[in-house]
Amino acid sequence: MARSWTRLHAHLGVPPGAITFDMVAKAVADRLEETDDLDWKEALPQPPQDGRWNEFAKDVAAMANTRGGLLIYGVSNDVRMTGINPQQVNEQQLGQWVRNHVQPYVSGLSFLTLTSDDASQSVLLVDVPASETAPHLVYGTAAKDKAQQAAVAPYRDGSHTDWMPEHLIARAYQDRFARQAGAEAELQEHLRYAADIGLHASQAVWIVIASRPQRPLPRMVPPLDRSAALHVVEAGLRTSVELKGNASAMAPVLRSVNPTPRRGLRRWVISNTLTASDSISGRPVYVELHHDGTTVLAADLSWKALERLEGTNITCPVRIDVVTSAAFDAVALAAEFRRALLDDSASDVTALVVAPPDYRQPFVAVTTEMGSFVTIPDHARRPPRLLPATSEIPATADADVLRSVAEELRAGIVNQFGLE
Repeated sequence: MARSWTRLHAHLGVPPGAITFDMVAKAVADRLEETDDLDWKEALPQPPQDGRWNEFAKDVAAMANTRGGLLIYGVSNDVRMTGINPQQVNEQQLGQWVRNHVQPYVSGLSFLTLTSDDASQSVLLVDVPASETAPHLVYGTAAKDKAQQAAVAPYRDGSHTDWMPEHLIARAYQDRFARQAGAEAELQEHLRYAADIGLHASQAVWIVIASRPQRPLPRMVPPLDRSAALHVVEAGLRTSVELKGNASAMAPVLRSVNPTPRRGLRRWVISNTLTASDSISGRPVYVELHHDGTTVLAADLSWKALERLEGTNITCPVRIDVVTSAAFDAVALAAEFRRALLDDSASDVTALVVAPPDYRQPFVAVTTEMGSFVTIPDHARRPPRLLPATSEIPATADADVLRSVAEELRAGIVNQFGLE
């Protein structure tokens, strides 16, 4: 799936959305010049000959090594619509060239053949996402020595493709490691902030689940309005129920939140525990929908956990069924938010269970049987600390994939009690 915000969108002044043939035609009519994220190509990619570099692999790597962009075939260098024969487009072959000649592999590559309404002209659009794993090296052989492999790192320098000198390659690797560290630090900050909010609302055990796109949306992308944010929560509820099926009788934790999203710092906040007007009629829950695509869900795991266990004195009870519901709700919410934002990036997701810092007792699993019978299993471990559970929501994830991600998060927490 091509990105929803590109150089074409910015030039034409249209909102985020799918790229159409008319958009390409208007950009060509405007003689939109090539940039580091837009490359017009007249002819379809051809296989390399005489030991030359695979030009398509080189162009893809160059875009990925810079900031991502569009390769559009069927437009000449002087920006005239020439068109291509859509019957000659072989997406499988193009993808194979990238897999064979580019390391590391450029993930998220998408192909889109666009045809005019009268079917008289077509173009091939190749969308190359900005890569978190840049620099990407292109491998090839020389005509005189087929056994000798060579590698180069192409990049876009304005409207041209050039080779990175050694100092730029070194800088690219430094940037990769810094991006990875920065993304992890930002995700951890979201977890800590939501944990602080939850623990301030109720001195109890909380689960916090944060999902952050590997390519966060840029600030130029308009954020969702209040009604759209509410729709995301409602859609997340429906999706969570569908994903769980009959696996859990526990109601989604999202059902407890106040249905009115309120503004926060570049985010929407939905909760039932922050202000005097919030009605805590159910489990304390806190949700954030960030404008860059990040989602955060936090829920009180101890709420009424011991209500049916009279005489039990436990400081850190953990309702296992609520862990399950929170995991499914968080994954469903992230998926629906991504769909609403037209975001095609994969997302890193982490689940963390926290208790107030002055609590010194171990976590205790509280399970439900036959839908209502609450018990503390004797065979369950009582860990003094729970490690974070992590997973990844792929860029294209159907219901089965989302279900497996939620299960991985759930199991990552539950298995630490020795359950299952």
